[in-house]
Amino acid sequence: MTARIIALCNQKGGVGKSTTTFHLARSAVLRGQRVLVVDNDPQGNLTAVAAAETVEEDQAGLADALSSRAPETIRDVIVRGVWPGLDVVPTSGVTLGYVRDELVIAGAGREGRLREALATVADDYDLILIDCAPSLDQLTINGLTAAGSIVVVTHSKLFSANGLAQLLDTIDSVRQHYNPTLTVAGVIVNQHEDQTVSGRTWLDELHTAAENRGLTVLSPPIPKRVVISDALEAANGLDEWGSAEATALGAIYADHLTAIEGAAS
Repeated sequence: MTARIIALCNQKGGVGKSTTTFHLARSAVLRGQRVLVVDNDPQGNLTAVAAAETVEEDQAGLADALSSRAPETIRDVIVRGVWPGLDVVPTSGVTLGYVRDELVIAGAGREGRLREALATVADDYDLILIDCAPSLDQLTINGLTAAGSIVVVTHSKLFSANGLAQLLDTIDSVRQHYNPTLTVAGVIVNQHEDQTVSGRTWLDELHTAAENRGLTVLSPPIPKRVVISDALEAANGLDEWGSAEATALGAIYADHLTAIEGAAS
């Protein structure tokens, strides 16, 4: 069975795309799925925690698989992840930023390079998660073109709510020009502070904005908890952390994965 490919995106940084990708991947691995995560962000944060061994700056990675100047295929650059059943297409150093610039002037077909690369390994996996850069550049457009569905990752804050419309316009443009079957599987709200008036207000605003565009905000939102980032930085799944709070949070990610895969099928 060809993998289900899901891109996690938001043009705003700091909303927790890499964190969400990591914890969703853990949920999938626990179900026995074969999972590939693609670090499509020049910062390489996902690679730093998801790869089993340190990826050196001069090591081949996603940039090489996307560049017309490098011989490596995506299969050549895949590395083992921190858990059995997880593989990583890594990013380290500055090369993906250079390839992003290369894509700007590449001409016809540039938007489909990641889609073509992933097609060669899609039969090896059940789920492929693409962690997109915090921008709406050619790297993100490649991620959206390669995906069957999208998960929007956001905050319950003013600028996150205001930026949702711009992101959805980009998604509509990609659907129109490059990927007509692209769907939005849901919106995940991260670092939610339900005890604050602003948190509750902007969560309501996000629900309204999403409903107006026919989207689903996944419930419950991910609360703001230190253990989520602590587990990430230790390259641990929440179920491996050992506390009741972490286990309960891991169950939220598992429920979200169920909803996402259901919407994407």
